[in-house]
Amino acid sequence: MIEQTRDPRRSQRSDRLTRVYVHLDRLAHNMRLLEECAGGRPLWPCIKANAYGHGAVLVARHLLGLGYETFGVADVGEAAALVEAGIDATCIVLSPALPEHAEALVAYGCEPVVCTRQMVHALAGAADRLGRSVAVHVKVDTGMGRIGIRPDEAGEFLDACAAHTGVRVRGIMSHFARADEADKDFSHTQLEVFRDVVKNTQAHRIEHRHMANSAAIFDLPGSHFDAARPGIAIYGIAPSAHIANPRVRELKPVLEWKSQVTFLNEMPAGTGVSYGHAYRTARPSLIAALPVGYGDGLSLRLSNNLDVLIGGMRCPQVGRITMDMTLVDVSALRGRVNPGDEAVLIGRQGDSQVSADELAARLGTISYEIVTGINPRVPRVAL
Repeated sequence: MIEQTRDPRRSQRSDRLTRVYVHLDRLAHNMRLLEECAGGRPLWPCIKANAYGHGAVLVARHLLGLGYETFGVADVGEAAALVEAGIDATCIVLSPALPEHAEALVAYGCEPVVCTRQMVHALAGAADRLGRSVAVHVKVDTGMGRIGIRPDEAGEFLDACAAHTGVRVRGIMSHFARADEADKDFSHTQLEVFRDVVKNTQAHRIEHRHMANSAAIFDLPGSHFDAARPGIAIYGIAPSAHIANPRVRELKPVLEWKSQVTFLNEMPAGTGVSYGHAYRTARPSLIAALPVGYGDGLSLRLSNNLDVLIGGMRCPQVGRITMDMTLVDVSALRGRVNPGDEAVLIGRQGDSQVSADELAARLGTISYEIVTGINPRVPRVAL
């Protein structure tokens, strides 16, 4: 018998100790909730920005298994990554592309959002060269003030699209600017503008009219039209604190971000901690090191302004967060904390919880930035 030699590199290699855990059962729950709130309209979940930090391929694969086949992505690169990972779905590319991207958009079977005739012409040319057709979604700016044609241009723009045999307008769409605010007056104004566009373009027999984002699915039922494009709510995070529909409280956070204690250090009172000694121990302190830092997406601006769950307790982070490590005061856990113990950055441990919303509030930002900012080097693990 031939004895196989063990590869020491493989046997001694360990996975990263900081991970994002993605609860797929919660994802399914949120989709069912959103579908009910949208009155059964088709949902086109947005999985751009690495599925809002949750892992695009992982999320897309599960959503496909649940029966969702149309996804929103930011650009052709995100769509290509999904196709190359074996995700057989329709990708609506939500951000404007340039004519130089036209061939890739057609080749990967994307449905780009369009708002310039130049781009429509480029897509038609690419479709002709590749012997294919391309479906597009015409974006109308009803008040977002970002991209899109003017409402009064819709008819002529659709005529221009129809002049190209390789281009099919599958959808006409718009986007809310303030649907997540308590005051919905401006959203209702946008909605009326879009309704007029829909009415004035009926002769074009467009398959889908769509406008609703997560906030509108909950609070603006008149915006659901033929399909809705949920984003942040898919992942169990409320669009804002101003959503009136009580069902928003049924959302379940999909993501947990966890690390482990790797080192414990007893420090005397008056000891400087981490770069610049931005924190000094006020008393003899037990300080734990965690292998997570701003290189993983834990913002430097959270330094000395963050609680980490260890041993079922909120423990204060101390000193500057560094690229690959952060320090936590675990003095209250003396004798009960050890290397290898779980440390929760976002999620629940025992009766305690830290949410993405909490981190956002501490930074003066929104939860979207917290979850999308988690670096891809942090493994995403499906649960």
